[in-house]
Formats: sequence, C-alpha cells, structure tokens
Amino acid sequence: MNGAIIELIAANVAFVGSHFAMSHSLRAPMKAALGNTGFQIVYSIVSLATLAWVYFAFGDAPPADLPGTGQIGWVIATVLILPALVLHVGSLMGNPAMPTPKASEQARAEPKGVFKVTRHPMMWGFALWALSHIVLWWSIRTTIVALSIAILALVGAKLQDRKKQTQLGEDWAVWESRTSFWPRWSALAGAGALPWALGLIFFVFFSWLHIPIAGIPAGIWRWF
Repeated sequence: MNGAIIELIAANVAFVGSHFAMSHSLRAPMKAALGNTGFQIVYSIVSLATLAWVYFAFGDAPPADLPGTGQIGWVIATVLILPALVLHVGSLMGNPAMPTPKASEQARAEPKGVFKVTRHPMMWGFALWALSHIVLWWSIRTTIVALSIAILALVGAKLQDRKKQTQLGEDWAVWESRTSFWPRWSALAGAGALPWALGLIFFVFFSWLHIPIAGIPAGIWRWF
C-alpha cells in the first residue's frame, strides 16, 4: 500500500479516535486534572493538530486513483448534499444536544423543524456529505476521509445519546421518546422555510466554492 495512504489512514484514526476519547472516556479525568478551561485548550490543540495532519496527509496522497462513477455519481452526490445542508442548518435552531443552558427546556419541547426528521440532524448532515463523496468513487484518499467523517458522525451520535442521558436524565429520555435516531426522510419536506432557504443558499455557495478550493466543479456548477 502507498506510504501516503497509510499515513492518511493513521491521521484519520488519530483524529477520530482522539475526538471520541476526549469527548467521552477521557473527558471527566481530563477535566479533573486540567480544569474546564485547560481541558478546552488541550481539546482544541489536539483536535486542530490531528485535523492538520489529516489535511497535509490528504494533500500528499494520490488525487484521483479510482475509476469514478461518472455523471450518475455526480447526480447522486448533488442530490445528497442539499438535504445534508438543510439538516445541518436546521440543527442550529433549538437543539438540546448543543451546550446551552436551555437544553433541558428544549428537550422537553415538542420537536419541530429538522428534529422531526432525526434528533441528530447535524450528524446525519455530515454522514450525507460523506456518502456524497464516497459514491463518486473519485480517489482512495477521498474515500478514507469520507468514511472517517461518517464514522465520527454516526458513532458520535450514538455516544452523544449516552452522554446526554447522563447529563439531562429524564429530559433527554423525553426527547428520545419524541424523536428518532434514524432519519424519517418523509418529514424533511416539512423542516421549515428557514432551514430550506438557508440550505439552498449554502448549497449554491459551497458548490461554487468547490471550484477555487478543489479545482473541481461540483453540484449544479458541474453542468452550468
């Protein structure tokens, strides 16, 4: 196996693994030893360092060494990105999983917007983004990073449920009873005007941004 690919795998394992460890099993002992501020500093340094390792290892890996799925792959990827962005944007509106003093109140409220689809809209947004890149079958390096993001998002969502059960207790149990881990895609159309409007704006913008950053036309810009 190419040495650059092995390094990229190692970088992604470090990024995902350190994130899981610091967010869950090591969180309490690190906070006890470092204090809340110290923990946040160390968490940020480790996350940025491992992410930088992924970035540079990605740049060193072969850029286009898989056969690709052609136009059909681009169509599927484009279709996946829009709901991914709608979910992501909507997840910022009244999410009890976010670190907010209103978490208990939000967890007790009736789910609305993208939370009618899933209680983890941000995580599923990342998972759809990852899937959109995997279906293109563009390169080994892209597939490795996309798989890592999908694992981080979906396994992280399950672990987040466990953590929130401890933090919010009965409030989170109420939220879980009213929402679903697995997306109910039929509810996406009713996610609300604002998530859809912002999702469409970001869809156009980030698809265009793919050109100057990656040098590859993506989304609607693939055909215009």
